[in-house]
Amino acid sequence: MDTMRDRFAPVVTRLLDEDPRIAVVLAEIGKDGFAEALRRHPDRVINVGIREQLLVGAAAGLALTGLRPVVHTFASFLVERPFEQVKLDLGHQDVGAVLVSAAASFDWPAGGYTHMAPGDVALLDTLDGWTVHVPGHPDEAETLLRHAVAAGDDKVYVRLSLQANRQSFPVDGQRFLTVREGRSGVVIAVGPTLDAVLAATEGTDVTVLYATTVRPFDAAALRRATETAGTDIVLVEPYLAGTSTTAVSEALSDVPHRVLGLGVGRREQRRYGTIEEHVTAHGLDAASLRERIGGFVGGRVPVRR
Repeated sequence: MDTMRDRFAPVVTRLLDEDPRIAVVLAEIGKDGFAEALRRHPDRVINVGIREQLLVGAAAGLALTGLRPVVHTFASFLVERPFEQVKLDLGHQDVGAVLVSAAASFDWPAGGYTHMAPGDVALLDTLDGWTVHVPGHPDEAETLLRHAVAAGDDKVYVRLSLQANRQSFPVDGQRFLTVREGRSGVVIAVGPTLDAVLAATEGTDVTVLYATTVRPFDAAALRRATETAGTDIVLVEPYLAGTSTTAVSEALSDVPHRVLGLGVGRREQRRYGTIEEHVTAHGLDAASLRERIGGFVGGRVPVRR
């Protein structure tokens, strides 16, 4: 199976051909995928070199002229390093862009901590008006990329990862999907965590919601799920643990509820190893999730017969 990032350049290249408003801004990373697009559209494919602040500033300038910029590099260089430009050049000036990241939380362990960004979504949460897509499969990534580019002048972040679920779902860029229904708790699986969550909750009586668009947060879907499953909520995110617990609490502010936020821990893993070792170290593998989810919902999760 190809990766989400494998889909990125071909999809955006087709969109460049179709829509004269679209522009691509790169910072060296990913430029090879746009070689043909650069040949066909030299005025709308721009590589600023290893200058991440300029990457975002140039995108904002293009947006001010009426273009729809698609901006790409590793997450740590797209959100963290040029955060001031994201806040001011895009946010303060109220112009839109599509930020498309790679490497996710720890997709390139050999690159070291400089190439890891588990706090990216939490950082964007400090700003107003961002849509955040977290696809869990290359097919979903393609769909959500198209949604993002077509979203007028909105500010959109698309978080691509090497980690992926085996199966894609018909995502719409707005709503959570109900993958499994139960009566003793709700587990929200974000993006590529779904397979592990389904394995962890197999045989238990919990509802599993699948989230690929986390901002805006689909409060209505969560509230509907709690009508039959109750208000014990476990949130499993492929980035900083607890990033969306506030959104859950706001959705359920008028009813008693409990929330457990699982995800990437704050403690740095200094022995970089493999992706799979990082998943296990952060307790995001199926066995660890089963223990942690079961411990939270406790004896109220009967085994289905």
